[in-house]
Amino acid sequence: MKRILINKLNNYLNQEVKIEGWIHRIRVLKSITFLILRDRTGLVQCVIDNNLIKPDDMKLESVISIIGKVKESNNKLNNFEIEVINFEIISKCKEELPIEINKEDLNINLVTMLNNRVLSLRHEKINAIFKVQNVIVNGFREYLISEGFTEIFTPKLVAEGAEGGTEVFEVKYFENKAYLAQSPQFYKQMMVLSGFERVFEVGHVYRAEQHDTNRHLNEYVSMDLEFGFIENEEDIMNLEEELLKFIINKLEKETQIYLKLLNIELPKINGSIPRIKFSEAIDILRKEYNKTNLDKDLDPEGEKLICEYAKEKLDSDFIFVTHYPRSKRPMYTMPCGENETHSFDLLFRGIEITTGGQRIHDYEMLINNIKYKGLCPKNYESYTEVFKYGVPTHGGLAIGLERIVIKILGLENVREATLITRDRHRLIP
Repeated sequence: MKRILINKLNNYLNQEVKIEGWIHRIRVLKSITFLILRDRTGLVQCVIDNNLIKPDDMKLESVISIIGKVKESNNKLNNFEIEVINFEIISKCKEELPIEINKEDLNINLVTMLNNRVLSLRHEKINAIFKVQNVIVNGFREYLISEGFTEIFTPKLVAEGAEGGTEVFEVKYFENKAYLAQSPQFYKQMMVLSGFERVFEVGHVYRAEQHDTNRHLNEYVSMDLEFGFIENEEDIMNLEEELLKFIINKLEKETQIYLKLLNIELPKINGSIPRIKFSEAIDILRKEYNKTNLDKDLDPEGEKLICEYAKEKLDSDFIFVTHYPRSKRPMYTMPCGENETHSFDLLFRGIEITTGGQRIHDYEMLINNIKYKGLCPKNYESYTEVFKYGVPTHGGLAIGLERIVIKILGLENVREATLITRDRHRLIP
């Protein structure tokens, strides 16, 4: 007999069906037992004659198979229930559960949640986070494919870090030394130059940073894109605006059940996202908030205050900050004059979720900028060599998946939106 998912049972009223899943809740009466079964699509009430079961069978989170008849019913879950004919244990829960899955809210601290990650993901509200995350990724893919982008898959073992610096994980690579990729940046550019023109990737990246904050991970998912024949960074920001509108609209259409469960109202983008230069942001922080300790970059407090300004003064949850100082941007970033760059960050509800900008397409300028950053051009020859053979103007961006998820869903920590966390202290599960 073919298994039927719970969200399809309303099509089988008065018919015999087979359902399988986890025991979510149990209420034993004198002659019958009410059992709530859970599968990936929802919950259903099952009514079992106690003669069909043994008391020892009734363990929360055991996996079971039921054959029964779908009957009309007025219960809190559905307008039907299952009248059980046959009951089979597939896998019995053998130990007391370390966390309670069947409560409306999990009510445990983050460490306990992550230590029991597989179990915590069974909770409907925790599970819903990743259903929303999945739709965001699908929206990213769908929009870019519709705009002529090709999805690529780049190496995560590399000979040199794309961002420079020492924040890379070193790994033994046979008789050589290799690193885990900080970014697909070099390969994105190479694929633009190879003739694809427009490429994107959703993949893991690795940062050997010592941070231990609610916004940093050592392994996270980056949604990257790169495309050629642009005028400047404005084209990239324009694309991201339309991309975000598409994703938000897709969430509105496809995730209402999860948004309602999590009590979330989606952000709106009315018209264009506001854009201010980095120097303007520094002035705003000084004049509006008396914050005078920044000149080269925005710290977390600065990002939060600029987002407050955007919400209060510009009625926007999002704001682009452009023209970051040359000293703070990677070697491949197109300079704008002596001190600025054709670059931007997108801030959203208090945190930077995107970094992007125009890239250098001239070989000599790229070599000079590598030297300007205090790096050795010889170490990057496999990357720079292709710039000798005809390169379009190009640029791109990277969106941190976990960061955009926590801000859309009002979560406090990127680890809540990470399936399996890798941070300064966590290498298991």
